[in-house]
Amino acid sequence: MLNGGLVLLPDVTTAVHRDLFIALAVRHRLPAVYWDRSLVAAGGLMSYGNDLVDSFRQAAAYVDRILRGDKPADLPVQAATKFETVVNLKTAKAIGLTVPPGLLVAADEVIE
Repeated sequence: MLNGGLVLLPDVTTAVHRDLFIALAVRHRLPAVYWDRSLVAAGGLMSYGNDLVDSFRQAAAYVDRILRGDKPADLPVQAATKFETVVNLKTAKAIGLTVPPGLLVAADEVIE
């Protein structure tokens, strides 16, 4: 029976030591949710976060407006608008976790 979990937020430490975090979570059969799909591709259980490609597109539009003469202080603050969920079934199996079918259907990507 699982009695805990781990949520890793976007941070330099998480990025630099991602393999260690992933290995420890799997070794201790601890379900972990990460901030980026790259950690799930590397063996993490699941990620939920903003779509970085979409965020970069938004940033490019801001750069374009600034280069065309808009003052940065006059531009509105924007937040992420597109989010994605990625699930790694191989990792779920390794830690003895059954992923609910509803989550698999809702996920943007399922790694098998």
